[in-house]
Amino acid sequence: MTLRVAVAGLGAIGFPVVERLAAGMAGLELTAASASDRPRAEARLQAAGIALPVLPAEELAGVADVVVECLPAAMFRALAVPTLEAGRTFLTLSVGALLTNMDLVELARAKGGRIHVPSGALLGLDAVRGASFGTIHSVTMKTRKPPKGLVGAPYLEEHAIDVLSIQEPTCIFRGSPRDAAVGFPANLNVAVALALAGIGPDRTQLEIWADPGVSRNTHEIVVDADSTRFTMLIEGVPSEANPRTGKLTPLSVLAALDGLVNPLRIGT
Repeated sequence: MTLRVAVAGLGAIGFPVVERLAAGMAGLELTAASASDRPRAEARLQAAGIALPVLPAEELAGVADVVVECLPAAMFRALAVPTLEAGRTFLTLSVGALLTNMDLVELARAKGGRIHVPSGALLGLDAVRGASFGTIHSVTMKTRKPPKGLVGAPYLEEHAIDVLSIQEPTCIFRGSPRDAAVGFPANLNVAVALALAGIGPDRTQLEIWADPGVSRNTHEIVVDADSTRFTMLIEGVPSEANPRTGKLTPLSVLAALDGLVNPLRIGT
């Protein structure tokens, strides 16, 4: 079986995914991409030696079985609806946007589509998901990022927080992933993925720290359940193209795509 794959967005996540798919992955055929700046995208693909049509995002479902979403959160629904209406698999990185668009789950069910959330820059979602079939008592997550990786977040602008002036580790947010998804839409998709795998976006506890002493995006997670208790720590290397994104994220997308076609699948 070969799955046709289209990629929406050619930034720090989408372009590495396109490059790897264009080089060849068993069972996967790259068919198209989309980008807000079509001429620039076409020039970049040509410079990389990749022959690939660049289409409007809403047309991708017509040429693919799986549409990979690597777009700003504001464009999430415009891509998700036609993809799921066509009964395709929607592999999304903007999982924070899913919280305000949960009707899409019913749309997927009605049309035979699927919404797939890869692990992204996180670890341990298999264990959290497994524990959720028992009783999870609590999930806490503490995220530390270099201040420049938080620049532009609406929460910072709303509260007049100048993260670039921070000289020592500073907690800039305490709350739930639901609130963080609104205030930090480009930063905390990992927290929403954790919440959806476990006890939900309102019960999960989250702290966000701006820390000039770290060079990596760091997430520390503690899960307490009736079946297990564990602590996880991951230090992701930020992408040079976009420090808000970890280098692991596009690799996680590729692993998720491979899991759709590989006859051997490891993990939940």
